Amino acid sequence: MLAYLFVILAVAVHLTLLPHPWSFTPVVGALLFFGARGPRRQAWVPFALLAVSDLILNKFVYSYPLSGDIFITWAWYAAVLWLGINLRENSKPLRVLGAALAGSVSFFLLSNFGVWAFGTMYPHNWSGLMTSYIAGVPFFRPSVEGDLLFTSAMFVAPGVLYVLGIYGKHGDHAASA
Repeated sequence: MLAYLFVILAVAVHLTLLPHPWSFTPVVGALLFFGARGPRRQAWVPFALLAVSDLILNKFVYSYPLSGDIFITWAWYAAVLWLGINLRENSKPLRVLGAALAGSVSFFLLSNFGVWAFGTMYPHNWSGLMTSYIAGVPFFRPSVEGDLLFTSAMFVAPGVLYVLGIYGKHGDHAASA
């Protein structure tokens, strides 16, 4: 149940329905947690919800045309879910934080590459690619901070809720975290 709630939180923040600092979102944490604690057969749910939210944002909020960079983002969602699935059997704090950091770094590298490769903002040469990465640097720190904070909170939440007597071990894999 928590895995679904965290995904709903991530989608709400992604759609900017909940106020948040720029690039400070629970997307990585929600994907990692769902992969590690959510039902495997339902791994398509967070992917689909985030992909649909991307389409809504691009079409109705930003009025962007559909371009190849969105497919890079979708591949990244799948990769972070896969990282989470690999945490299923061993979700020790260092591995979880490493996965969150990998999510931050890979998103920075892939999203800026996608903007460069499929957009018209930067020239399609080495200098343009580097300019794209430099332009993304101010967004990297809040992204890392948000990813580490939300991932930590999400992976600690089941234990805290269990200790508080709010969340039990009645068949929910998330409670055993």
